Amino acid sequence: MFIQGDHYQFNAKKYQADPEAMTEEIRRACRLAIDAGYRNIDIDSSTLVDLSLPTVDEQQRENYRRAAELTALIRGLEADGVTISVGGEIGEVGKENSNEAELRAFLDGYRRELAARLPGAIGISKVSVQTGTSHGGVVLPDGSVGTAAVDFGVHERLGAVARKEYGLAGTVQHGASTLPDELFHRFVEVETAEIHLATGFQNLLFDHPAFPSELRRTIDSWCVGNAADERKPDETEQQFIYKTRKKTIGPFKRELWDLPTKDAILADQKEKIAFLYRELGVDGSRSMVDRYVKPVRVSRPLPEALLGVAVAG
Repeated sequence: MFIQGDHYQFNAKKYQADPEAMTEEIRRACRLAIDAGYRNIDIDSSTLVDLSLPTVDEQQRENYRRAAELTALIRGLEADGVTISVGGEIGEVGKENSNEAELRAFLDGYRRELAARLPGAIGISKVSVQTGTSHGGVVLPDGSVGTAAVDFGVHERLGAVARKEYGLAGTVQHGASTLPDELFHRFVEVETAEIHLATGFQNLLFDHPAFPSELRRTIDSWCVGNAADERKPDETEQQFIYKTRKKTIGPFKRELWDLPTKDAILADQKEKIAFLYRELGVDGSRSMVDRYVKPVRVSRPLPEALLGVAVAG
C-alpha cells in the first residue's frame, strides 16, 4: 500500500489576489502530509499557466517556479531515509491538450529553478498531462456523467520525451474513471506511468443502489451549505454537487464507515479493482515492487486522540 497526496492544487483566483497566502496553503498541506506519513505528493501548479503570454516559457513560468519551490520544501522535510516521490503537472484538466513544447518548457524551467534553490536535489518523477478529459468525465446538466475521452497519443509522445530526455517515469493520466472498460488496456500500450481513478470509486460509493437515500440528501445539503463559493454561474445543482461531494468524505467519515449496507458496496468496489488490476497489468507485479522498493521501518507515537482509548482498552 502506497499513500499518495494527490492534486495539491493552486487556486488561480486566490493566487492572483494573494500569491504568498495561496502558496502557503500548499506548503502547509505538504508539511501536514509528510508528517502524517505520505511519501508521494503531486503538486498541481498548472492552474497558474497563462496561455495569453507570448512564449511557452513565460506561459509555464509560474507553474515551474512554484513546483520547484515546493519540491525544495519537500526535500528539506525528508527525515526518515525515504525519498518522497513528487509529481508535477503542465496542463490543467479540461483545457487544451498538452504538447511537447509545453513539456520541455516546464521541465527545463523546473530544473533551472530547483538547481538554483537546492543544488543537486532530486526532482519530480512524473508529470501529469492534459489529454482531453475532465476529472471523472464530463458532468452533464442532469448530474449524469458523459463518457470521458483520452488522446492516448499524448501519453505516447510526451511519455517518450519525459523518459528518454529527462529521466522521468513518464506521464500521468488524470480523470480516467469514466472511460469505457475496453479502453483501459491502452494505457499500458502507450506506457502511461500512472492513472488516477479516485472519482470512479467515489461514484461507486455515492451512486450505489445500496447507498442510503437519507444520507445522500444530507451530503447534498452539506455541499450546498459549505462549498457554495466553488459553484460556477452556469452549473446546475446536480453538476455542482457531483463536483464537490468528494469533500464530504472527511466530515462524514463515521457515517460512511458505519454504513449498514457497506458490504454490498465494497463487493462491487472489489470487483472493479480486480478488473483494473488485470487491464492495467498490475497483477503479478509484487516481485517488481520488492526489487525496487525498500521499505524503511518508522516508529511513530500513537496520536493523542487514540491514546486514551488504548489505555482504557
